[in-house]
Amino acid sequence: MANFAFGLGVGTKSAKGDWLEVYYNQPLLNADEALLKAVAGKLGYEGGNAAIEINAAQLSELKTAFLSVDANEQADIADILEGTAQPLVVTILETDSAPASTAEVYLKLALLSHRLVKPHGLDLSGMFGLLPNVAWTSEGAIAVDELARRQLQARAKGHTISVNSVDKFPKMTDYVVPAGVRIGDASRIRLGAHVGEGTTVMHEGFINFNAGTLGVSMVEGRISAGVVVGNGSDLGGGCSTMGTLSGGGNIVISVGEGSLLGANAGLGIPLGDRCTIESGLYITAGAKVSVLDDQNNEVQTVKAADLAGKPDLLFRRNSQTGRIEVKTNKSAIELNAELHKHN
Repeated sequence: MANFAFGLGVGTKSAKGDWLEVYYNQPLLNADEALLKAVAGKLGYEGGNAAIEINAAQLSELKTAFLSVDANEQADIADILEGTAQPLVVTILETDSAPASTAEVYLKLALLSHRLVKPHGLDLSGMFGLLPNVAWTSEGAIAVDELARRQLQARAKGHTISVNSVDKFPKMTDYVVPAGVRIGDASRIRLGAHVGEGTTVMHEGFINFNAGTLGVSMVEGRISAGVVVGNGSDLGGGCSTMGTLSGGGNIVISVGEGSLLGANAGLGIPLGDRCTIESGLYITAGAKVSVLDDQNNEVQTVKAADLAGKPDLLFRRNSQTGRIEVKTNKSAIELNAELHKHN
């Protein structure tokens, strides 16, 4: 029986019965066939992609099914959830096709943040239409059109509801805290971010969904939707990467390994390995760049897009002429080694 992903989730619904969010404690990628057959037998699942809401009796049966195939972690989840009044769902994805429900989207976002799949490794087509705009509060997820009444009810009981954000995405750390990371301000990392082991995200750092780091990085800037940062690369304070959603284009912006974006720099092309963009310099695809030789003589002028993905480059702005220049970068490796010494 084919299986791409599996998750036993507990979530929140609106008063109208619509899913607001789903929490998957231990999502599975390519779950064992025996587990899937055991679950299918209890739920009547016959294949395809499905989000199946379950009741207390079915949860108990699932626990028995998990134990029968030695899926002890899943059995433990079922045991902890026993007796809950919160809605429960089992989501099974036979294939990685476009999601068809809120529960399916949340499972895919969980796969990314649990580091089971790298950014761009999942079909997220149409996901925005399946994610409701939610008030994320001190009392959990609340439907926006129900918020005012809930706030009044809270006041009547002598307390207040704090609204942290109103957004389609919750913060990642309310769903998973990946091992080996440091995060200064958890509200700046959305569920669906992929934060590599050894990464430090400082207070002004931001990581969007379907984006992130693949290894050790120091993030003090912005990793926009779809942007992937390679191992050993760093984003300086206030720097920005142009997401694929920003201009409606199809170019996937990325940062190679061992590279550095200086403070307040910007990146609008895929950057190769061991490259540096000096502080304050924004490189867009159409920017004209003067290529210098080892004697700082101009060899030619090219569009920055022509340098996409090329390694060992130093991008800088000439302080006298204002032109953007590029030359061989010989210091990136040494610089990043020092930055990562105490990550």
